[in-house]
Formats: sequence, C-alpha cells, structure tokens
Amino acid sequence: MKVSNHLRNFSNAYDVLERTFNNTYNGIAIVNLNGNWLKVNESVCDIFGYTRWELFNMDINNIVYAQDLGVHEEKFENLINGKIDKYRVKQRYFHKGGSIIWMLISVSLVYFKEGRPHMIWQFTDITNRKKSEDKLKTMLSVAKEQNERLTSFANIVTHNLRSHSGNLSSLTEFLEEDYACLKKNENFQLLKHAIDNLQETVSHLTQVAKIREIEESKMDVLNLYDYTEKATYNIIALAQNAEAIIYNHIDDDVCIKGIPAYLDSIILNFLTNAIKYRSEKRKPIIELSSEFKNDFVVLKIKDNGLGIDLVKFGDKLFQMYNTFHCNSDAIGIGLFITKNHIESIGGKVEVKSEVDAGTEFTVYFKKP
Repeated sequence: MKVSNHLRNFSNAYDVLERTFNNTYNGIAIVNLNGNWLKVNESVCDIFGYTRWELFNMDINNIVYAQDLGVHEEKFENLINGKIDKYRVKQRYFHKGGSIIWMLISVSLVYFKEGRPHMIWQFTDITNRKKSEDKLKTMLSVAKEQNERLTSFANIVTHNLRSHSGNLSSLTEFLEEDYACLKKNENFQLLKHAIDNLQETVSHLTQVAKIREIEESKMDVLNLYDYTEKATYNIIALAQNAEAIIYNHIDDDVCIKGIPAYLDSIILNFLTNAIKYRSEKRKPIIELSSEFKNDFVVLKIKDNGLGIDLVKFGDKLFQMYNTFHCNSDAIGIGLFITKNHIESIGGKVEVKSEVDAGTEFTVYFKKP
C-alpha cells in the first residue's frame, strides 16, 4: 500500500514537472556534453521554427551564426571542471525562415541516472532587445559625430569672429590716433560701442563653445568649504557695499569631484547674483549649506532677494540672453554658463523661488 502511494506521488510529481517543462514560456532543452539535443519543449520549437524531429536530427552548430560558434568554450570548460555552477552567453542563431535571432542562453549542469552529466539550456529570445540596442548605438554614434562637427564649427566660428572683431577694434584705435576729431564724432563713438559689444558677445560664445562633459578621471577632489570661503572673500567689497551678510554653514571637510575653475565660477555667479538681485526692502542675507543625497554632495545657496516668477520664467531661467529683472548690467549669460559647468562635471541644478521673498538654488555635485 505504501509502495503504491509512493509510486502515485512520484507519478504526480513527474507529471507536474513534465507539464512545467513543456508549457513554460522560455525555451528549455536537455543537451548532452557533445551538444546534441536530448529533449526540447514546445517553446524551443517555436523560437527556432523547427519541429522536434528536425531538431533531433541536426547538429545544433548547423544553425549557429558562424561568428558565435565559440562563445561557450571557455565557460563550458569551467562548468565541466567544477569552477562554476552555471553560466550565461548571448548567441545568434538562424531561424528556419532564414532570419537571424539573438538568444540569451542560461546553462547549468545536471546529473541523471548512473551519474552521467547533461546540460540544461534555457533560451530567452532577445532579438527585439538587441535590435533596440543596435538602433540606440547607431543613434548615439550619429549624435556623437554631429556633436563633434558642431564643436569644430563653433571653434572655427568663434576663432574667426574673435579675429575679425579684434581687427575692427584695432582699426578704430588707429583712426582715433590719426584723426583726433573722431573722438567727438557721435556716429564713430556708436561704432566703437558696437564693436565693444561684438567682442563681448564673441567672448561669451567662446566660453560656451568650450563647455563639454568632463571625464571623471580628469576631475579633482575639491574642498567645497574652502572654495565658498575663497569666493566670499573675492566679493567682500561687493558684499560690504550692499551691506550683505553671507553665512557659510558648510562643514569644513565636505569635498566634491570637479574642475577648480568651474567650481570657482559656479559659486561666484550664484553669490554675485544674490547680491545683484537683492531687495531694497531689506538687508541681503545669503546662506550656504550642504548635505549628502545618495551619490551627490548638495550645495544650497539661499537668498532673501527679489525672487523669480518661475511660473512665468521657469523654462527660460537657464537659457542664453534671458533676463528677468530691470538690471542694466544683466546680459543673461551667467546662469546659462553656470548650468553647463555644473552638468559638464556630472551634476545638476534645481531652483525654488518666490517673488519678493527670495531664491534657493540647489546644486548637485558628484561625491569623491
């Protein structure tokens, strides 16, 4: 009676395993160490387009893409020698219809009766994924090539403009030396002013053309506290003139990954903007603080100035030549360059602001 129950339980378990083997979505095959099919489920037939009979009567290598014939070798040797329990490879095959299909194959070793080893191969069709990856690689390659062309174009244009504007400036100086009366000529003075503006614009374009992503290996470990202290010292006269109070709450051991010149420029721009766009209703107060978030060191620069209407100007805040207050010194280039400097060293910037209450910029830097 007990034997009968054991046999019945074994039979039921075998039926469950058999149904699982045959009905699973992924292809499963039992393969001997010579690479011959011993058993395959229906999904394997669907994947390759062959019947079981056709698969059993062919060498699996006959449908493998020629360049992928050796992808199993090293891992297979390690599996047989007991160095690994399982492995995965990507391999291309020819479908019966002639198309090339990509398989992700998971291989493990099993022992059946008499201790003879066989392999379980699990097939996952990743053809569509590989097509998407290849398409993305192509698009990235095209984008990289276009970016390189645009960079070269920008360098040539800015170099030529700088040369021409420099020549024009020199010519006006020569003319003034030769013809003293030109100093009183209103049109000539307008021409000089236009040339000065052109040189300033070319200078901005030159800076923008130089901005590009920096490899992490080329970045330095920089003490954030030291750089904020140095920036504060550099604008001390500006701050005193505006009666601004600057609080540096950053711990003196906080470091980031970056480029020294970029970090200088980033902090200086935010500090000078906080003073430049102060409210006449109250003394300017600027607070700098830091915290850690995941893989970033976060710098916060908060002021109590004029604030910015983010509903109206939020999407234009970091664009070139956009200004948001009636300040004669504003040219709309600082925030654009600052944002690009931040992003080029792997960071990002966010902003919160309320009109007539103040602004808080949050800058994310990479941790060392």
